[in-house]
Amino acid sequence: MGHLDHAALGWLTPALSYAMACTGAALGLRCTVRALAATGRSRRNWLVTAASAIGTGIWTMHFVAMLGFAVTGTDIRYDVPLTLLSLLVAMVVVCAGVFAVGYGRDRGRALFLGGLTTGLGVASMHYLGMAAVRLHGDVTYDPLLVGLSVLIAVVAATAALWAALNIKSPVAVTIASLIMGAAVSSMHYTGMFAVSVRVTPSGAALPGATAMQFIFPLAVGLGSYLFLSSAFVALSPTADERDASASAQRPVESVAP
Repeated sequence: MGHLDHAALGWLTPALSYAMACTGAALGLRCTVRALAATGRSRRNWLVTAASAIGTGIWTMHFVAMLGFAVTGTDIRYDVPLTLLSLLVAMVVVCAGVFAVGYGRDRGRALFLGGLTTGLGVASMHYLGMAAVRLHGDVTYDPLLVGLSVLIAVVAATAALWAALNIKSPVAVTIASLIMGAAVSSMHYTGMFAVSVRVTPSGAALPGATAMQFIFPLAVGLGSYLFLSSAFVALSPTADERDASASAQRPVESVAP
């Protein structure tokens, strides 16, 4: 068996991956709150932004954490198409879950379906990302820990969507985001602890790209998107602020010649 190190770079990758998960959750929750206060095209646009933020945050969290993943006795490479597919799955499935909550008439049923769909999407993204790993050896999984990681993903997703429906204040959203980030990180590392590798020493070149060639630049790009989008949402006026501004302008308009 090869020795697995989940933090080969020390606490840098776990801490940074947690920050990415929290940022994506915070942005997604804020956008969902904005969506529920909007109608028509504006609601759709906010929901799409929320889904892209949550999906991007989860995917970036996973692969930033994977920068610290190492196995003694073998190099690690990543299959590029499968890695990109895992990102697409994260985006599409989270989008389906967020839209179920955003447009569902029965909030209880919408929350259940949205949480289940989003949680299974998060788990699918994780294990697709793991399927993209290329190394000299065979990878096996502990079924009990795999099942536990999927359960954590579903519970975390449901809790996040519940927070989006019921939490409005920025402080509460921040607390919910920290909890959501912890839950997503727990899901990731539970899934990683389910992994065992039987190394088969070989001098053959592995297919795929190294983490620094592919994962790192993509994670930096997506992380930048999250922070820029967070700044945009923070500076955008809410529906209440727009209504207050419009109300303040009406008396001025009424006395104008």
